[in-house]
Amino acid sequence: ILKQEYGTTDPDLEVELTPVDVEGPVMKADDQRRFLRAVQACPNGIYRMSPDVDGLVQTSNNLARIELKDGSYKVLCLTRSSVDSEKMDEAMAIRAAFELIGATVDFAGSYPGWTPKPGSDIVKLMEAIYKERFKEDPHVLACHAGLECGILGTNYPDMQMISFGPNIRGAHSPDEKVQISSVQKYWGYLLETLERIQ
Repeated sequence: ILKQEYGTTDPDLEVELTPVDVEGPVMKADDQRRFLRAVQACPNGIYRMSPDVDGLVQTSNNLARIELKDGSYKVLCLTRSSVDSEKMDEAMAIRAAFELIGATVDFAGSYPGWTPKPGSDIVKLMEAIYKERFKEDPHVLACHAGLECGILGTNYPDMQMISFGPNIRGAHSPDEKVQISSVQKYWGYLLETLERIQ
């Protein structure tokens, strides 16, 4: 079934089931069924697309990892959103799925979202400066990721913000690299922007 479902996107998919010797306690069959049903009920993937930015995921949950050990389990999720109330909706759906089977649910590591404002004055100014300096249109994008702007925006809700920087590959990995020539380019861009907004 899986090879048929994923044949186009993952044509080399192989599934192998191997019997193993088990040491220690295991979950009872009824507990296994209830647990697997809760996992299936747990939201996973896109919850809502942005109504303001075409193609941008606004809220999602990643059912990232399931740990089974000594007859018990732990399910780890990462819920993201640029709208905090939607993130809480997702979190409550996750809580409901697992509390219905008697599990304890803890939330940790939350950070505030940052709602993009593509029509803000700072975006318009920086677009204009970019065109003047580099003789091309900038790629103005929004991303579905955690950025420091969410934390700053919580404390300064009226502040206009933009995130930009040099060309980076493999961010947040051991292979992260920065294109050195782009650092100087964006440093000059930043200085001119600061001069123009004073």
